[in-house]
Amino acid sequence: MTPPEPTSEETAQFAARARRMMLISGLTTAVAVAAVLIAIGYRLFRAEGSGAMADLTATLPKGARIVSTAVAGERLVVTVESAGTLEIRTFDARTLKPAGRLKFAQEP
Repeated sequence: MTPPEPTSEETAQFAARARRMMLISGLTTAVAVAAVLIAIGYRLFRAEGSGAMADLTATLPKGARIVSTAVAGERLVVTVESAGTLEIRTFDARTLKPAGRLKFAQEP
């Protein structure tokens, strides 16, 4: 037994449904690609705008001296010697705001 031949109306309905599904799929893909491009553009724009030049004067205790400086990732690391003790101060490399302080002391 052979299946009945589809009529031209059934074929037209199937084609219309296929077109509708392709349109939905294409629009979904276009929205996803646009969202990714917007996210990339936002991050690039935001990264360029945050590089403002900072001018900062950090004060050291009297008699202190800077032993060394280094950059570690997004941090500026400054080693300071004061009154025979060492201290490490860290700053955010972009804004130069203090990020932390580590003091070393000898046990009595």
